Amino acid sequence: MSHFSTFIERNKTFADTDARLAVPPIPFVPFQQTFVITCIDPRVEPAAILGVGLGEAIVLRSVGGRVTPAVLQDVAWISHLHEAKTPDADWFDLAVIHHTDCGSALYADDDLRHDFVTRGGYDDRTIAALAVVEPAATVREDVELLRAFTQLSSRVRVSGHTYDLRTGLLTTVLA
Repeated sequence: MSHFSTFIERNKTFADTDARLAVPPIPFVPFQQTFVITCIDPRVEPAAILGVGLGEAIVLRSVGGRVTPAVLQDVAWISHLHEAKTPDADWFDLAVIHHTDCGSALYADDDLRHDFVTRGGYDDRTIAALAVVEPAATVREDVELLRAFTQLSSRVRVSGHTYDLRTGLLTTVLA
């Protein structure tokens, strides 16, 4: 039996409820008008740490919660859809969350990173820049990048936060 089989069983339980029907009528306009970018770390699950329910927010997860070119493309697409399909709807908050004790800090380990870069043909400088060693500093960088991103509507409010794994608290770095 695979590890995923637990989730298949949980899905059957979910599908037997009416919860699956309680979703936004427009897929890119969540109920709480919120878009969260955070880390893939399973200790930073938005449903648990923020209480995000089904349909309440768009959640995009990347290593370290970093804003990469792929993340920018996704943000641009959602912004474009919003402008083109629902121009009169409320605009959303885009919250970037970086956290303490992030595994992406291992990108700062020169030997480990060099092996990865060599194996995958990646750019060393680009990969090194993804390390989240000081979450407050990297979240500032990513918020500034998003705020300067011309393909993101000026009607989107971008903020940056840090999540402390030890205390469980979220701290606003840039509102």
